Amino acid sequence: MRNKKGQFVKGQHASLATEFKKGQHWRKPKLYWDKAWLENEYVTLEKSAETIACEQGCHHNNILYFLSKHGIPTRSMSEIRSKKYWRLSGPANGMYGRTGEDNPNWKGGVTPERQALYSSQDWAEAVKAVWARDEATCQRCGEVGEHIHHIVSFAVPELRTDADNLILLCRKCHNWVHSRKNTEYDFLKGGDE
Repeated sequence: MRNKKGQFVKGQHASLATEFKKGQHWRKPKLYWDKAWLENEYVTLEKSAETIACEQGCHHNNILYFLSKHGIPTRSMSEIRSKKYWRLSGPANGMYGRTGEDNPNWKGGVTPERQALYSSQDWAEAVKAVWARDEATCQRCGEVGEHIHHIVSFAVPELRTDADNLILLCRKCHNWVHSRKNTEYDFLKGGDE
C-alpha cells in the first residue's frame, strides 16, 4: 500500500470500495462543470461570467476557468462593452446641460483659495523671482529644484506671494520637510502649510 517513503504504491489499495472510480470526485458536482450547461448559460442566454458566478455562489474566475477548460470562446472586451448598459446619454439624461446654479452639485461659484492664488499673476511673479534667486536648485540638498515651498504656512494670506517666505525645494526634500523626520522644523515657521 505505501512504500518506505510513505507514498501510495500505484495499483495497490486497501479496499476497492474506498477507491475513486473514473469520473468520481470528492467534491459535490457543480453545474458549471458541465460543458453543455455552461455553454447554454454563457453563449445562448448571453449571461456574463460574473452573473453566472453570482448565481452559482462562486468566484467569476471559476467560471472563466471552466469556459477555457471546455473550449468555450469568451467574449472580447468590445463585445462586453457593447452589451453593457451605460445609462442615458445626451438630452435623454436628466443632468444633460445642467451647469452652474442648475446643477445640484453647485457650491456657489467659489474657487478654492489655493487654486485662485496659483492661477494669479502675483503668484506667477513670485515663482519667477524665487526660481531666479535660488538658481533652480533645491535649497536643502542642491539638486534640481521643482517645488515652491511656503516657509510660513499658506494659512497666512499676506505672506502667500512674498518671495522671502518662499523657497525652492526638490520633491524629495519637500516631502521630508513635511514629514515627521523633520524634528527641528527646518524650513517651517508658524505651522505646517
